[in-house]
Amino acid sequence: MRFATTRWRLAVLGAAIAPVVVLVTAGATPASLPTDVHVDLYQDGVATAGDGSLLRLPDGMAATYLDGSRVLDPAALDPALLAGGLDPADGEVDRLTVVAGSPLSADRLLDTEAAEHAASASRAWLADGRLPGAGTRFEELGEDALLDLHALTLENGASLAAPSPKWRFVWPRDASFTAAAYARTGHVGDALRVLDFLRSVQEPDGSFQARYRPDASGVPDDRGGQSDGNGWALWSAWIVLDEVDDPQDRAAAHDRLGPLVDASTAHVLTLLDEDTDLPPPSSDYWEVRPTELTLGTAAPLLAGLEAARSIYADDERWASAADAARAAARLRTAIEGRFGPRGYPRHASGGPQDAATTFALPPFQPTALEGADEAWRSSVMSMLRPAGGVAPGAGWRTDGISWTPQTALFALAGASTGEVGAAESWLDWLDTHRTASGAIPEKVLADGSPAAVAPLTWSSALVVLTLVELEEQRTAGAALP
Repeated sequence: MRFATTRWRLAVLGAAIAPVVVLVTAGATPASLPTDVHVDLYQDGVATAGDGSLLRLPDGMAATYLDGSRVLDPAALDPALLAGGLDPADGEVDRLTVVAGSPLSADRLLDTEAAEHAASASRAWLADGRLPGAGTRFEELGEDALLDLHALTLENGASLAAPSPKWRFVWPRDASFTAAAYARTGHVGDALRVLDFLRSVQEPDGSFQARYRPDASGVPDDRGGQSDGNGWALWSAWIVLDEVDDPQDRAAAHDRLGPLVDASTAHVLTLLDEDTDLPPPSSDYWEVRPTELTLGTAAPLLAGLEAARSIYADDERWASAADAARAAARLRTAIEGRFGPRGYPRHASGGPQDAATTFALPPFQPTALEGADEAWRSSVMSMLRPAGGVAPGAGWRTDGISWTPQTALFALAGASTGEVGAAESWLDWLDTHRTASGAIPEKVLADGSPAAVAPLTWSSALVVLTLVELEEQRTAGAALP
């Protein structure tokens, strides 16, 4: 089963004309919250050089890139910015810094021929795929988001979460979304590289830690395991496979992804309790110590089992497909029974909702869980923040700060459920709150200022996926009788 077929989209479009609850869009007025909490903008964006170097741009740089690239235009570089050279210690936020790849001199950035050569290679890469948002007002947003993903993906397939030191690691969740975004824009080879990296760091029992060093040498800290990574990796693997049409290439992709899929599926199957059919508590996208099971853990694991069923069926591995299907049915029923009557809150015991309501909808699930669509629609106001985006959840700290990944999740949910206007409204908000260099920051302060790391790959990937979904919605709409 495809996760987003034209037939499914036609059904959604037909149902969307009479939504049960009006969906709040970006810019609505939230409850009174603090508006003076400040977080610095850690950088303005990233840049690349022809030798594979990745640079972090200081806040306020407002980079000028060569067309179709993240290569700095030598003619627009401020000599004063380069006078002191590049920061060799990665400690000064007001200087250009090489954060990955080969060492680089400031003079190299002024080499016009080298810069144009690197930009030409970037444009060729873009041309090999599909530009998200092409022909719409979001074309620049889509291109910038995709180029930022490409810049933050290293040669070994490590997809960095962001360019700052504490984010310069690989989260299985973020990397899975990056791979899905690559696949949906025609860059399947890059998607496979990213998933290859995840397989290379996967634990012997098939589980994933919260994050990994980009050289695949292990974990940077003692955060421990995070089981949603298995669900996201499986979901992403099916997205990638579903974009491969050539039978021989598809068979090769199955072989390549097989170890990741088998290990992840086997691990998820061991997590389901024989009595409750639910997994144990785990850290999720909130990245806090778990106290009880969250929707942010359970729903991604369901998405992973549904994906595993599709992967195995597509590969004609019928026994494995049946095992995954039975487990998915058990888990789906358990989530609907435990979370559904409470309006799909963050915790299984009840309480406030969070952005994981989107995980119970397409494109993560083949069909929305019972009552999940209404829960998602009703959850927005409780998470809305002064600048117009949303927080990770209604129970998040009341600091007035919007988070772009959760805002982008609402955009993707809107696009995937036929709420095109809502999706575009969230995208407009994300577009207008980028840095001067065009990067999507992790956070937006109450006054609308971008804050924290920029770009954040999870947000960039979600924007790309949303734009692709909107394009397919338009195609499906054109096919309506």
